[in-house]
Amino acid sequence: MIDHTLVKRFRTEVGDRLARQRRIDQANGLPPMTAEDERQFARALIAQVLEEHARAEIAQGRTPPTAEEEEALASAVHAALFGVGRLQPLLDDPEIENIDINGCDRVFISYADGREVMGEPVADSDEELIELVQILAAYSGLSSRPFDSANPQLDLRLPDGSRLSAVMDVTVRPALSIRRARLAKVFLSDLVGNGTLTPEVGRFLAAAVAARKNIMIAGSTNAGKTTLLRALANEIPPHERLITVERALELGLDRFPELHPNVVAFEERLPNSEGQGAITMAELVRRSLRMNPSRVIVGEVLGDEIVTMLNAMTQGNDGSLSTIHANSSMEVFNRIATYALQAEERLPVEATHMLIAGAIDFVVFIEKRNDYARGGRLRRFVSSIREVTGCDGRVLSSEVFAPGPDGRAVPHAPISCIEELAAHGYDPALEVWR
Repeated sequence: MIDHTLVKRFRTEVGDRLARQRRIDQANGLPPMTAEDERQFARALIAQVLEEHARAEIAQGRTPPTAEEEEALASAVHAALFGVGRLQPLLDDPEIENIDINGCDRVFISYADGREVMGEPVADSDEELIELVQILAAYSGLSSRPFDSANPQLDLRLPDGSRLSAVMDVTVRPALSIRRARLAKVFLSDLVGNGTLTPEVGRFLAAAVAARKNIMIAGSTNAGKTTLLRALANEIPPHERLITVERALELGLDRFPELHPNVVAFEERLPNSEGQGAITMAELVRRSLRMNPSRVIVGEVLGDEIVTMLNAMTQGNDGSLSTIHANSSMEVFNRIATYALQAEERLPVEATHMLIAGAIDFVVFIEKRNDYARGGRLRRFVSSIREVTGCDGRVLSSEVFAPGPDGRAVPHAPISCIEELAAHGYDPALEVWR
């Protein structure tokens, strides 16, 4: 059992020494340490502090920590400085999917099989919880992100690829949600294997990506949109140059150079304390078009970047991928139109629908059902795929895959671009039509 009081004390001591070294380096005109150098230097400081503690214990006639206890303390102190502190054991559990925290001692854990349980406190106080999030914000992402009364909202990717969303001062107690990245390196075959896709849908999606079709993945929160997006991206040939645009780095395609050696990951930049320096998603999408992309992948559409992205899709950047929140494949078109109305361009609904019809080829809808309470388990599955076929004031579409007996999508209607898909290995003769 780790003594968290000791961890907190050692973390403060090491943090003070680290800050002192930064000031010394600055006074001597030395360049600041890189993030990795600082982590390694911190490890040396932690060993130093632990050695001093052992000597003090011996001098007081007490038994110093054993080698195993020292190793556990060192890991905990380093995690408190640069990692996720007491959250680490939860992130190390491969069966945990989501962690919701409503104050330091209200921890709710969701497992892959649908179980939901209450966990142990992750901090001794709400102030310590806020401090933990602030440390994570300083060391995650491409730039330090503030989390304080002036900036009470935060989104970022943790070192293991999980996504954290935190708020303070707009809630009675600080709250955060962590969405685990359990399937970072995932392929369509994996999703067929776990039941998310039928084999028919897997073959179709592989061909659609190879044929450079523009695909929008839709679904509710935590339905598995990002995981499906990763699997689709991993169907893209390794010679292609990918540009990803995200609010907070999450896709992580650049972490697997054996799959995608040529990736540039863009992350939205928030304004500084003076309200300057912000770089929006829309600006990043525009910038991505000047970076010689083979394909542009927008992690999640939530606002004014939608018009820029749709324009990009119609300007020769075929094969783009993105995700959007929606309750059905049909609702996606109205959701996009709503975002477009809020964008700087203020596109009317009719113009947006024309833009959608020219930009998006397929909408893939993925849903989540938790039957654990009824003796089942948590299920995620693609239930509908809609092909955009034109525009007549509104977007015209055909549901080419519709829910089957178990809810998963099965072939439902002819595909208008079937010849293009067939050229990339999709054989409609293998499919069973309803």
